[in-house]
Amino acid sequence: MEPRGIRNNNPLNIRLSKDKWQGQRPPSNSPEGEKVFCQFSTMEWGWRAAFVILCKTYYVKYKLRTIRDIVSRWAPAKENNTAAYIRHVSDYTGIGPDRVLESPKECPTDWLLIGYAMAVVENGKTLPPIPMLKGFSLAMSQ
Repeated sequence: MEPRGIRNNNPLNIRLSKDKWQGQRPPSNSPEGEKVFCQFSTMEWGWRAAFVILCKTYYVKYKLRTIRDIVSRWAPAKENNTAAYIRHVSDYTGIGPDRVLESPKECPTDWLLIGYAMAVVENGKTLPPIPMLKGFSLAMSQ
């Protein structure tokens, strides 16, 4: 069986909230534990939501500027092995966990690498890159 994030077209496993995302679909007949996660009509829409959170909410609104800050909020220690998550994203991207990141518009490659590495952690496998690139473009165009 494919990982939850892939089945739901939600590569970072965004949880349901009051936010209604473009491309979000009503929960399907998923296993009970999955009904707390968003489901999207396509992977591009799931990536768009992920990059809106990372690049607009986390970077702009909350001023999270490092992988350590981003992952600590995304995957808090009460639910995850946050230190391992940070280490994996940093190792995968080659970006130090405490290096201050440039804005997504100035250095989109870093943000694409971070999003992709987080998706690998969330899903336990690599994902096709084209939907990610399309989702990033959708997120940055608004």
